[in-house]
Amino acid sequence: MNTKQLKWLSYLTFVVMFFATFGGTIVTKTDSGLGCGHEWPLCQGRFVPAHTIASLIEYSHRLVSGMAGLTSVAVVVAFWLFAKNRKDLRMYSWLTLIFVIVQALMGALAVIYDQSSAVLALHFGFSLIAFASSLMLALGARKMDMEQSSAPRVNHPQVSLAFRNFVWIVTIYSYIVVYIGAYVSHTSSAGGCSGWPLCNGKLIPELTGSVAIAFFHRLAALLLFIAVVVMAYYSYKLHKGYREIWGLGIAAVILCLMQVFSGAGIVYTLNKPEVYIFAALFHNLLISSLFGVLCYLSVRVWQLAKKPVEQSRTASNIGN
Repeated sequence: MNTKQLKWLSYLTFVVMFFATFGGTIVTKTDSGLGCGHEWPLCQGRFVPAHTIASLIEYSHRLVSGMAGLTSVAVVVAFWLFAKNRKDLRMYSWLTLIFVIVQALMGALAVIYDQSSAVLALHFGFSLIAFASSLMLALGARKMDMEQSSAPRVNHPQVSLAFRNFVWIVTIYSYIVVYIGAYVSHTSSAGGCSGWPLCNGKLIPELTGSVAIAFFHRLAALLLFIAVVVMAYYSYKLHKGYREIWGLGIAAVILCLMQVFSGAGIVYTLNKPEVYIFAALFHNLLISSLFGVLCYLSVRVWQLAKKPVEQSRTASNIGN
């Protein structure tokens, strides 16, 4: 396979992973997790389930997740055989496959056995890692194909270790915020804070039960937004000549800002189920995209931060 074919295979994997993640959100928001009863892989004792809305939603999600597993195996084999010099892309393909399997097993266990809200939140967290890995694979394969069809860039910007570490911290913290958000969803605590941006009309509400869970999620999201803005500012200030770095930083700010306002939309649509589900799906789509962008930016700053060291070693070896 050539680089263009590898790129399109990675695109296909990302699209399937997108629908698998999106489908998982639909299952959660429509309370269809037990649409097939406590059975897996069968649905109500059948391969083709009864035509109820809950069973169709749950079974469709299982089918798409199965397709995600197949495409993940395909990219692992393809990049292992035809991209042996790209250890980063091979790593993304393996991460996609591993976490597709992990989230599938957790989904099966959630069906067969009752799980706590904390464990159910982890299910979304692992599916998000699979989604982000497929996104990084698609972006990396696209970059590989572009470099193959054009002259490689010789001059790369130097990324400081401080900036690299800050990007990593922001990315890790964003995952924590995602987990808290999933916990809010699985504990049905979204209504703990009425109104926005105030919580129950107060800057700091009484921190008990669902109110505390919802409030801490809001506070964590606010700190994430501030951190992403600071990161984007320095990505532009320090790397004006390198569009990819500051472009990813700006994209992260836009996605984070939209995610904040979509969270407000969830609060104001809680009593409108027909609108709430779309607001919740959009919210999860934005946070998934944000996490994927931050992961890819983390990899790029790591690659560019170590490049000057590698270049100096190469020059030293040539001199010797």
